[in-house]
Amino acid sequence: MACNDDWQVAGRRKGAAKRRQHPSNPKLDSHQVSDCKLDKQKIINAVNELRGENFWTEWRDLLSERLLSNASGSSELNKTSLQYCVCYGLGNFASCVSARYQLAMLLLLLETLQIPVGSCCVYDPVFSASECDALKELGFTVLTENEEGKRPVYQPTLFYLMHCGKALYNNLLWRNWTPQTLQKIIIIGNSFHGIQERMLQREFERDYSFLSNVISVCDETSLPCSPRFLDVFNDTALIQFPSENLNKLPETMWIEPSEPLYQHCQDLEIIQREKRS
Repeated sequence: MACNDDWQVAGRRKGAAKRRQHPSNPKLDSHQVSDCKLDKQKIINAVNELRGENFWTEWRDLLSERLLSNASGSSELNKTSLQYCVCYGLGNFASCVSARYQLAMLLLLLETLQIPVGSCCVYDPVFSASECDALKELGFTVLTENEEGKRPVYQPTLFYLMHCGKALYNNLLWRNWTPQTLQKIIIIGNSFHGIQERMLQREFERDYSFLSNVISVCDETSLPCSPRFLDVFNDTALIQFPSENLNKLPETMWIEPSEPLYQHCQDLEIIQREKRS
């Protein structure tokens, strides 16, 4: 996604994933420290701005009700509160206004859900050195390896995946494809139903089978957005996987799931890790 500091409203097609080019491996220079401080201040300003928005108040109240009380549909989450967060695909928040507000929203979510910033891992292959430094200054854990979304979950974990590619969601589901594990996952990101609506059903089932198989039993709640921030938070949903819903799927669906290969996908929408020789 082409992005700069000029504010644009609703410029991206609804739910479209961010398109990124490979970074040019920026080198450290004498300006990196000052760039880090500037990046950090921009984020703090964005947090303060979002905090005064009415739609953030709606997010806060809804998420507090669903994730911080016994109203949660997952028995696992009733026993143990969210402890960890993983964020993929923010983009270059130093230069991109949309990415900066998405990062600001992440900080507000962590505050509301009482997840320590240090327990939140962030990764995007396009992060610059100064952006990584700014994230570390804010307290985040910056990952150094491209996991392609294939992160195993052991404790209740929030995944913050704003406008990420379909393969990232599909990979996450594949890596944790058991009813016992999926119920530990909470996603704030693209609406699964929105993804399905924008694809041919046969391609959805063929290329993104884990998304296709779980969509009928996930619990999806649309998150509101103001017109001003439509380009930043459009098509966003809170997605949960209640155990009582997962148990409705046939047992054969959980047997030895094959790793997705995406052989038929011309535009995968994610940057894959480099193959090691």
